[in-house]
Amino acid sequence: MSDVAYLGIDCGTQSLRAGLFDQGGNPLAFSVAEIPIEHPRPGWAEQNPDDWWTALRTTVQHVLREAKVSPSSVRGMGVDTTACTVVFCREDGTPLRPSLLWMDIRSVQEAEDATACGGERLKYVGGSISPEWMIPKALWVKRNEGQIYDGAERICDCQDWINYKLTGEWTASFNHVTCKWNYASPESEPWPLDILRELDMKELKEKWPTEQPLPISARAGQLTEKAAEALGLNPGLPVAEGAIDAYAGMVGMDVVHAGRMALVMGSSTCHLALSDQPVYNTGVWGPYPDALLPDLWVLEGGQVSTGSVVKWFRDHFAGRFEEEADKAGKEVYDVLDREASEIPAGCDGLVLLDYWQGNRTPLRDPKARGTIWGLTLAHGPAHLFRAIYEGTALGTRHILESMRSGGYEAEGIYACGGGTKSNLWLQIHADACQVPIYLTAVGEAACLGSAILGGVAAGDFSSPQQGAEAMVHVTRTIEPDASQSELYDFAFSKYTQTYERLKDLMHEMADRT
Repeated sequence: MSDVAYLGIDCGTQSLRAGLFDQGGNPLAFSVAEIPIEHPRPGWAEQNPDDWWTALRTTVQHVLREAKVSPSSVRGMGVDTTACTVVFCREDGTPLRPSLLWMDIRSVQEAEDATACGGERLKYVGGSISPEWMIPKALWVKRNEGQIYDGAERICDCQDWINYKLTGEWTASFNHVTCKWNYASPESEPWPLDILRELDMKELKEKWPTEQPLPISARAGQLTEKAAEALGLNPGLPVAEGAIDAYAGMVGMDVVHAGRMALVMGSSTCHLALSDQPVYNTGVWGPYPDALLPDLWVLEGGQVSTGSVVKWFRDHFAGRFEEEADKAGKEVYDVLDREASEIPAGCDGLVLLDYWQGNRTPLRDPKARGTIWGLTLAHGPAHLFRAIYEGTALGTRHILESMRSGGYEAEGIYACGGGTKSNLWLQIHADACQVPIYLTAVGEAACLGSAILGGVAAGDFSSPQQGAEAMVHVTRTIEPDASQSELYDFAFSKYTQTYERLKDLMHEMADRT
């Protein structure tokens, strides 16, 4: 039984994970619970906030039992979540409607309207406001569900709602509001009141959780007796303010120094680079000032659909592979990877664009759509599966090339998330991008990062950097195969040209659905 443990909660898109760690960063137990997603219309995505709490209770109770850890041994906890997953609720946290999941892009027009009002603030978000973010989503609900909007006493992020359930305190994360709410600390008025006034929704500020957002490792509060009883923990446990899931992953991979970049491979893929200077005009979001740590800037690229496209293939087209996996006692993804590894790089001429839910960066096109071309009767399911791996890897390369065009070069790329379970997918990323990829001992880096923040909130570490140094360990490097460079240069040119040639058709089709 561990004398000291830290609890990390990672509330992702399709599941919530809980992890317990000792002071050296060694995992003591993990637990995962799925979270349902509803897609009422194309481009829409919703979740019931109560499902997050149910999953949180289930997983925390499980890890405590599995690790045989006494509640008194848990010194601190932290939570990370998706962003911007927007909740409309009463003061007591009662939801008034399903949350708008981060990938929900119904508010395209509202994002355009907000961008038109953005002015000088736009330099911190790469020039435009995304329909994934807080202001466009809140504006869509105001315009289309006015009764819900007016009745909502709190309009907040998933992060804020869970922290309220834990502590009884309404707080907001500096990380979330800087990256997704157009909060910009260098401004004389950091809150985007100018945008809200132009959009005739200045009342939104009063519905947000707090006047002063908190740094990621600050103490949001302590566990209430009610929450402690539900989770099986002791009341009074320090709860860190927490961060966006990918940003918590940065902490959990020791990407807390300038020049390092995180590649977070989940349902989506996030590309998070740290710089000690602001870098503009890169085609990605940011530079975000102080979003992760003081005096550091974050550049954020992202692909909306990566792991979710892999899952889409498994759910709809992998019946034969499921049967083979069941007979062999293996995971279906192991069988799919084996089959796809026998397909040559380039997939015998297939090109795939990974825009199943639009393109986040660098195109910033929510109306972009997934595309596969080059099909012949010689192609089979394994070709398609490898094409998904290659298309998503080329999407990462597109983001890296955009960062380079602005003058930023990552010194090292650290990968985490469910996608790192596939050696094939990692190697394809390294080959397509021609950069080495580093793996750390704990693949669930977001869980570990949140646990580290819990340790800082408890006072056991002086900073996230000190916590990461103590609890994160690099264990493996994926080197790129230089012989594949020319092939993927050619594939990348076709990848980028395909969008340019199909863009108008994609938009016409998106407007009709």
